[in-house]
Amino acid sequence: MTRQFTAAANKREGHTHVLLITTGSVASVKAPLIVDELLKYKDVSVQVAATKPSLTFFQPEDIRRQGVDVWTDDDEWDQNYRIGDPILHIELRRWADIVLIAPCSANTLAKIATGICDNLVTSLLRALAPTTPTYVYPAMNTLMYEHPLTAQHLRTIREVIGYHVVGPVSKGLACGDVGVGAMVEWRDIVSSVVERFHLVRGSDGGGGTTTNHGAV
Repeated sequence: MTRQFTAAANKREGHTHVLLITTGSVASVKAPLIVDELLKYKDVSVQVAATKPSLTFFQPEDIRRQGVDVWTDDDEWDQNYRIGDPILHIELRRWADIVLIAPCSANTLAKIATGICDNLVTSLLRALAPTTPTYVYPAMNTLMYEHPLTAQHLRTIREVIGYHVVGPVSKGLACGDVGVGAMVEWRDIVSSVVERFHLVRGSDGGGGTTTNHGAV
């Protein structure tokens, strides 16, 4: 039995609603840090949508302990679904004021650029309103980044879809190679949200989010 999420029940007036998407790159290990830092600002609510491969690199419980939900493919459809029931990828995109794809793996990058929507994350992005600011933070092996298809996919994402692409940067990679392909510093990802929405740091640790969910 899946959990239920609706934008109407979870939109908080006066809050900035940040949707963090994690994909199958080792840089997903930074997800709990990004969430923790975002919650230090006033009137910020956060939800996380994670591909299954990204869960190799962090424990959802480390984020849920902060009062933030982590949604996966397992939460998308219930076997007892009926027409009119909430659809998770639609509700999350309705909820989000800004979307951060951090990190964006080569695989998810290719799916977005070619319109594939075969999981929660890519279905959400395909359904996302073009007016929702979306930031893509690529993270992959150097040779994957230098592959000619990556340049083509990034052009599509920038020029056709209209997402903001930030990075990658050059450093030692988890695989042992050294070169361009690493996700930008996670604090810079938080800063992009802070600067866009003029967020103010909270004296008591910030806002946070409480999800109103139940069984379908």
